[in-house]
Formats: sequence, C-alpha cells, structure tokens
Amino acid sequence: MRTSRRHFLRGAASALAAGAVAPVVVGQARARVVVIGGGFAGASCARALAAGGVETTLVEAQSTFTACPLSNAVIGGTRDIAAQRFGYTGLAAHGVGVVRGEARTVDPDARTVTLADGTRLAYERLVIAPGIDMRWDALPGYDQAAAERMPHAWKAGAQTTLLRRQLEAMDDGGLVVVAAPANPYRCPPGPYERASLIAHYLSRHKPRSKVLILDAKDRFSKQALFESAWSSLYPGLVEWVPLSAGGAVIEVDPERLTVATDFETHRAAVANVIPPQKAGSIAAAAGVADRTGWCPVDPGAFESTLVPGIHVVGDAAIAGAMPKSAFAANAQAKVCAAAIVALLAGDSPRPEKLVNTCYSLVAPDHGISVAAVYRAEGGRLVEVEGAGGVSPANASEAVRRREAELAEGWFRTITREAFG
Repeated sequence: MRTSRRHFLRGAASALAAGAVAPVVVGQARARVVVIGGGFAGASCARALAAGGVETTLVEAQSTFTACPLSNAVIGGTRDIAAQRFGYTGLAAHGVGVVRGEARTVDPDARTVTLADGTRLAYERLVIAPGIDMRWDALPGYDQAAAERMPHAWKAGAQTTLLRRQLEAMDDGGLVVVAAPANPYRCPPGPYERASLIAHYLSRHKPRSKVLILDAKDRFSKQALFESAWSSLYPGLVEWVPLSAGGAVIEVDPERLTVATDFETHRAAVANVIPPQKAGSIAAAAGVADRTGWCPVDPGAFESTLVPGIHVVGDAAIAGAMPKSAFAANAQAKVCAAAIVALLAGDSPRPEKLVNTCYSLVAPDHGISVAAVYRAEGGRLVEVEGAGGVSPANASEAVRRREAELAEGWFRTITREAFG
C-alpha cells in the first residue's frame, strides 16, 4: 500500500530528530521549503531538510561562503583566507536545489519569495537565515565608506584581508584600537579573540605596538580566561577599557583615524571598529524583524512570532540566552528542520534541547572554550543550570594546546556537515 504524504513526513521528522537520514519515497509529492541564506544556519537547515525528505531550495547571492570562525587567525597572520571559503556543490549533491540570487521580497499570503531578477519561488514553509547587517546609522562617523578605512571585518572576506594588510603595513609602535559593541551581536567572544591574535602577531613582529580594546560592556564571555592569558602571554600589549571606565565609543573620524569616547580621543594606526548590528535586510523586508532589528521566534520550531509560516535561524534570531555563534546556528538549524518536517506532517514539534560551544584562540596553540545547554521555557531559550561550563583556570599548556586542536577539529566538522 502506498504510504501517505502525512505518514511519510511524520516518519521523516522522527528520523531527522534522531540524527538519521530518512529516505525519499520515489514518486511521492514532497513539500516545498525555501531557505534564504547560505551561511552556517541556512546551509545546515537546507541539508537537514533534504535529508528529511523535503523538497528544499536554498537561495544565496554569493557563489562562495567565507566563514567567520577562525577568521581572526587570518587577521593574526597564522591562517590563509582560502581555508575559510566553501562552495555549495556539496549541498547540491545532497539533494538541495541551490539558486544563486538575492531574495528581495517575501509575500507571506501568497507564500512566495521574489528574487532580484524577478524570479518567484513558491513555498509551503520558508526559512530565513540572513546573518547580520551593520547598523550604519548607529555610530556617528561610521558608515560603509568609513569601513574601508576602519574595517569591521565582522563579515569574513574582503574586510578580513583588509584588516590584515593594515596590520602588516603599520609601523612598529603603532596603536591598534578594537571597538567592541554592546550586546547583542555576532560572536560575543570574537573581539577578544581578535585582540589576542593581533597581540600574538605584534609580539613577534611589532613589539613596541599595543592593542587597545574600547568596550561598550563591563563584562564579556570567557573574560577571566582571556585576561589571564593576556597577562601571561602578552604582558603590557593588551589594554581593555570597559564601559564603566569610559570604554564606549561615541564617534569615529575615518580621515584622522580617531576613535572617541566620553573621556578621551584615541588616534589609531589601525582601527577595527565593530558597529552595532541587526538581522540581514531580508528579515525586515519579510516583516519578521521587530523594532530591535532582530527576529523574535518561538524556540520550539524557530517560527517567527510575527509572521506564521516563516522560520528564522542563526544570528538573525532572538534566541534568549543562546549566543549568536556558528555552533548555535547549526544547532538551531537542525531543530528547525525537524520541526518543519513534523509540521508538514500535521504533527507538533517535540521539545528539543540545544547545545552551544564557543572555542576561542588566544594564541595559535592556546585555546579556551565555553559550553552550555539550552531549553525552551516560557517562550524563550534559557540556559540549563549546571549543564555547561568554561575551560578550567590554570590549565596546563598541553590542555590549552588540545583546546586549540579541538577548535580546528570542530571547524572541519561543522563545515563538512553544512557544506558537504
């Protein structure tokens, strides 16, 4: 007897949640899901949906994805940018239809996505995984033109290599300013990893130079571990100025390369200005971003609380206690895919716990990490008490080396899983 579409999709949801690949039934009509955005969240979700037997189309404007994790090592001079680049042929080989184009508009009533060239794609469920955009109006003096003088390098690629070239060209004795934004933003420990790997480069090639971190926060992820490592590995090379000590940047001047706080104006040789961020522009166009610029979701299925039938995963989503990281994006993508398969079968998604681990390099052979488990409670994701933790303080050099190796191993695993 021929299996019904509902029965097939229900079985696929169970297999997907368990990590198995459900076979596609030949000759059976399959639901159409469109995924916008080919980063860690979008690619992971598209591949998981295809594995769950769902007809899936991924829309991505670029032919190559350049990964942010480990890109700070490119800036620090210990990694090649080519190691960060991934194509989409692997996704196509796993049954995902890949369309190169820019999604411009979404019609949630007609359930269509329109691309820049006028192409329309119909969907039964839509996943938006647009990553981040910069809020160019948030910091006086900082706009897209200023980013060519004061790179943010918070989207990996040309900005990453620009910041690297500026460090190479800088005279010994120059000041490197890293301006870190207030929460929320992509990769909470990222600015401090970056400052660490810049300090590693300076300590070997420009030892009279210094890294100054001007921060719009009084606390940051893995703070004690970072500060301990700075003290032991880079004494006198890294200075962190918190919000309470006047660290918040209020204005920049790209022509003079100055960065101003309420108390002082710093003239930089190299200025890495990381501005406030928001969800990628298609989120606002689809109506799933709220006044914060981010996208509220139901954590059970990552379905938008503003527009039914649209799911948002990755950095763009408001995910409660869960940080905006590649690991989190991958975890959310899998939960979202399993939920969509269940919903298409007419079932309710089952509750899932999500895990996140953030690795940071303080030196090429010195890694630290933080891990946590999250569950849905009261319409938001909360951290499961006692289920995570950070790297041990006062660990041996061998332990720190092993964490650095684990970071590289995790990167190989997640990129293989997302991009094939």
